[in-house]
Amino acid sequence: MGTRSIRSGRVLRSTAVVAASCLTLLLNTPLTANAAPPDDTAQTTEALGGGGHSLPGDWASWQKDLSGSRSNPFERRLTPANVGQLKLKWAFAFPKNAGTPHSQPAVVGDTIYFGAPDGHFYARDARTGAAKWDFDLSTVGPASFRAVVQDGAAVSGGKVYFGDGRGYFYALEQRTGKLAWARQIDTEVSSGVTSSPIVFGGRVYVGVSSGQNIMGKTFPCCTFRGHIDALNAETGEQVWRYYTVPEPKQNGTWPNGVPRYEPSGAGVWSTPAIDPVTRTLYVGTGQNYTGSAGNYDSVLALDLTTGKARWTRKMTDVDTWRIECSARTPEDKQYCPNLDQGTALDFDLGAAPNLFTAGGRHLVGIGQKAGVYHVLDARTGKIVWQRQLSEPMPSGGLSGIQWGTSFDGRRLYVSTYMGRPGTLFAINPADGHIIWKTPNPADGCTTGGAAQYPNVCQLGHGPAVTTTPGLVWLGSMDGKMRAYSSRTGEVLWTHDTITEVQGVNGLPGRGGAVSGAGGAVVSHGMVYVNSGYMFTPYPNPDHGSVLLAFGL
Repeated sequence: MGTRSIRSGRVLRSTAVVAASCLTLLLNTPLTANAAPPDDTAQTTEALGGGGHSLPGDWASWQKDLSGSRSNPFERRLTPANVGQLKLKWAFAFPKNAGTPHSQPAVVGDTIYFGAPDGHFYARDARTGAAKWDFDLSTVGPASFRAVVQDGAAVSGGKVYFGDGRGYFYALEQRTGKLAWARQIDTEVSSGVTSSPIVFGGRVYVGVSSGQNIMGKTFPCCTFRGHIDALNAETGEQVWRYYTVPEPKQNGTWPNGVPRYEPSGAGVWSTPAIDPVTRTLYVGTGQNYTGSAGNYDSVLALDLTTGKARWTRKMTDVDTWRIECSARTPEDKQYCPNLDQGTALDFDLGAAPNLFTAGGRHLVGIGQKAGVYHVLDARTGKIVWQRQLSEPMPSGGLSGIQWGTSFDGRRLYVSTYMGRPGTLFAINPADGHIIWKTPNPADGCTTGGAAQYPNVCQLGHGPAVTTTPGLVWLGSMDGKMRAYSSRTGEVLWTHDTITEVQGVNGLPGRGGAVSGAGGAVVSHGMVYVNSGYMFTPYPNPDHGSVLLAFGL
């Protein structure tokens, strides 16, 4: 990936579970298309990661459940009939010079958990925003501006799990915020955790990515290789590791004499999905930084127990990209050898996968920055169908599918980023037929706060898609957070986040582009959204970015 830091801005980021009934294990195994979502019944703790207790309707991990649905069928308070009455209930403002928020919150019971660009991780009252505890990442490891949370936490078994931009991974005590354990899972320069963890069977699974390919010509590009790790949830010890590329070796030098290493890259940017029945983990990978070997731009199906590949499926024949591939000057071409061949694409599979059943087949679907949504047979990796949803944009893939998609048990919901304009699609999971599509509203850049910045505003969807019964939730680069009818695609509610607010933490704040790296979290009648994404830095010198909480 160019960088998953701002997946689209080329700037490195300073940049689950519940009580007793087995009925709702269905939430965490592939759902069947056209079948109604499960009833509001307590889930098994093993299904969502073991240990701990919480309530139906919690949103305890980035993907919501093991199958990666990003859908909350337990949400009963917010409906298409009343969503238009949503109001801002509280806001948390980040310090004005801290950067932009990327850590999608987790909500368990009455508490919301989220990381901040100021190097802290917070627990707050989910209804009021009142403080519970906060943890300072700088107390672990060496001081660094990259000691910030870049992923969404997973809450399971009485602990809160998350990573940071230095490659450290943490487990905090859920009740107190006290450090249970921490370990650095990658020591390579510029490695970091953007992959949100998933917890199952006493293990935490998480991927690692890097920004080495945007460090410029003086860096000996590149020695990082992507990997996904299985860690013991209680101790943090590594159980297994799967590398996406072979070990890099020096292969001469770059034109300026700096050592050249290959192959490298293929970072794991997003959260995996797990099928607990077949005990298979699924995840996508990014592009190469150098060389042409390894499982880049690929879907991986890994054995949960051993980490060995059951199958892999590569979606792009050749894709080797570094920052110089965007500059296109005669000198830069020397640092992007395949630029003239048109294979410096940056067409990562950085979105999180969805597991579901349709037409009697167990399937895995995943979006790509090439603008294609792929659906594969979950057992074999064979392609079942593919749908091109936007025109591919080489050397950046900015028009494509970025962070994540949603499956509500009936339909898939997929959005494109800068797809001229970005568009939200409802798709039949059995065959890829487009049921409806709604472009980013044309007035997004001429209304609200974005109207002040016509040269910055764009009509595109950076965040992941979220669904609840009857509703699809999606934010935009135009600063608007919107709720759509899942039946028709009609916009039912809009909130302009480019508005000044006073944070419950005493700081002033104002949103911007609705943040990528996650999406809306909808839990217990509340909607939580990060706003202020870096790729569209609406001038905001006196206010920090914000976490916004909406309710009826």
